[in-house]
Amino acid sequence: MRFILVIVALFALGMPALAQQAAPAAAPASASDADIDTLIKIIENDQSRAALIERLQQSASAEPAVPAEAPADLSIARQLAEYTRSVAEGASATFAAVGQVFSDLQQGFNGAANGDLNALRDIAIGVLLVGLGLFGSFLVLRLLVVWLQGMIAGRVANRAWYVRLLGAVGAAAIDGGSVVLAWAIGYVLALSVIGGNAGRMGINQSLLLNAFLVVEMSKLVVRAILVPRHTALRLLPVSDSNAAYWSFWLARVISLVGYTFMFVSPVIAANLSLGAASAVQALVMLTAVVIGIIIVLQNKLDVRHWLNELAQKREKDGLGQLFMLVGQFWHLVAIGYLLALLVVWFANPERALPFMIAATIQSLIAIVVGAVIVGFVGRFVGVGLRLPGDIKARLPLLEARLHAFVPRVMQVVRWVVIAGVVAAILQAWSLFDFLGWIGSEQGQQIAGSIVSAALIVLVCVVLYVVVASWVEYRLNTTVGKAPTPREKTLLNLFKNAFTIALVVFGLMLALAQIGVNIAPLLAGAGVIGLAIGFGAQKLVQDIITGIFIQFENVMNEGDVVEAAGKSGVVEKLTIRSVTIRDMTGTVHLIPFSSVDQVSNMVRGYSFYVAEFDVAYDSDIEAVKQVLRDAFVVAMQSEHRDMVIDDLDLQGLVSLTGGAMKVRARIKTMAGKQWGIGRLYSETVKRMLAERDIRSPSQIVTYRTVDRPQILPPLDDEAATQP
Repeated sequence: MRFILVIVALFALGMPALAQQAAPAAAPASASDADIDTLIKIIENDQSRAALIERLQQSASAEPAVPAEAPADLSIARQLAEYTRSVAEGASATFAAVGQVFSDLQQGFNGAANGDLNALRDIAIGVLLVGLGLFGSFLVLRLLVVWLQGMIAGRVANRAWYVRLLGAVGAAAIDGGSVVLAWAIGYVLALSVIGGNAGRMGINQSLLLNAFLVVEMSKLVVRAILVPRHTALRLLPVSDSNAAYWSFWLARVISLVGYTFMFVSPVIAANLSLGAASAVQALVMLTAVVIGIIIVLQNKLDVRHWLNELAQKREKDGLGQLFMLVGQFWHLVAIGYLLALLVVWFANPERALPFMIAATIQSLIAIVVGAVIVGFVGRFVGVGLRLPGDIKARLPLLEARLHAFVPRVMQVVRWVVIAGVVAAILQAWSLFDFLGWIGSEQGQQIAGSIVSAALIVLVCVVLYVVVASWVEYRLNTTVGKAPTPREKTLLNLFKNAFTIALVVFGLMLALAQIGVNIAPLLAGAGVIGLAIGFGAQKLVQDIITGIFIQFENVMNEGDVVEAAGKSGVVEKLTIRSVTIRDMTGTVHLIPFSSVDQVSNMVRGYSFYVAEFDVAYDSDIEAVKQVLRDAFVVAMQSEHRDMVIDDLDLQGLVSLTGGAMKVRARIKTMAGKQWGIGRLYSETVKRMLAERDIRSPSQIVTYRTVDRPQILPPLDDEAATQP
């Protein structure tokens, strides 16, 4: 310790001397001996030693002057040169590491040949005894576990899913108990039999027991998921053959890699050489990668067909196209990954391999969690959208409207989950620091903008559903007060106008949140509106006329009107046009610019005007009495509630060339005049016939006229004869 302090002190004291330009080139030997003696005295004294240590600490804490850095060369050529140099250095380091591994393998086998085989034999005997007890007890317990799991499977077969889930959990718990019990038996055997009276065991037996616990617990997870022996306990939609296949190969690979790295390799490294342990590890890793490549090639077509079936079920949408693309090239990606795993392990097994395995596990967890979320949301949305009966009675279209949003919502949820899975995979492989980016100011700003825009869109959708449901409730004739025709017209117009305004303003606000400058859009919309105003004057006229028609309340949906020469029932009113269905069922779409007059036949009240022609020789009073008696008969029918006044008998109203015209009017509710009018006309016609009151008939009189006899012309000879 004293020698080290002396060297450090000399170095510290010599630093100022090195900094001086006029320092002497050399010192005599006697001066050096004197300095050493003085330094020894300083170190032996507690106060001087403390002062020296404090001075050394101050010198060490002083930051050296940093030379000014040259300005960075940001040219493309310099950046390309830096990148290629780093790639070359990395490749050189990788090949050097691989060469060093093979060199270690050769040295390891050479060292194993020269090792203490007697000591290795003694260790092998102890480990063999513990292994026989450990694996023998585990084999017996496995037979008991398989029997118990068979009983559980028989009880939960064809039961509800939650009963099968409880059975699977119970079976896994029994399996895990057998592993722990066998591990405990092995420890007891190692302590009592191998350790003797001292109750101690060797490190090799402990390595074997710990490797057994980790490996068998890992295999337990595989058995609990795939359940190759009992179909009733298997919750995944996997066939028996596939479950047995994957369970077999995964168990073999886990056993091979686990026991090698946790037991065989440490024992060889401790008793033979590190080179031999590295050789065994390299051989096992190569074997595991070869097994993985064989498994990938065996299942290439099966996985491709499965992904193609998923794409066909999704009707080859965006996600379906992705499935088909993955199905074409998944085996190449998997083989490349396995080879990269082997190369990385050769290059840097201490750091690169754990990182790659951890990143792989995190990626698989992200994919599984994403698939579970998408499946759960899809099942919840598809099954859970069932409205109560009273709500369906009040809002019959609400459930259908909500179901219409399900495909769009599911599409958005799927892409959001896919984006999250991709971000998690990039984070796991350190390709993109998503957490660091989201924690930065820029990331928070972008994420906040996206979330704000999504919330605006969500609020707009909710507002649309609320307003549309309220309009539907107000128009529902089975609940509450029946809407008037005016309410029907205005509510439909309000829903259409509100939808257009909501889409426009929602889109503008969402674009503003994601950073789009909407001022040019507003200005462009104004210019486009002005151009449309000049170029589509008819459209502007339609809209202006429609606004005034709505303000004046001339017609509403359900009214019988005549407009632009067409008469019929108003089926639809917009701000630009009216849709009329006439008596023949023909639908007429009439723009308001073509409407110069509207005749509404059902506003307030209506009259049925009945006019009849009778012969001249008919008794007028008898005809009037027929009109009165027919009204009495009509008032005894189901139409009597539609009549709001007595018969307006106007009597003789005109005389024509061959008939007398009599008229009567029946005042009814608006639009109810045709039913009772038809009945009244039929009754009048029957009564006129019964009372021998004739209708006028057209009489045609023919008159004969004497015509002079026309003789043929005489010729000249006949004309000269007397």
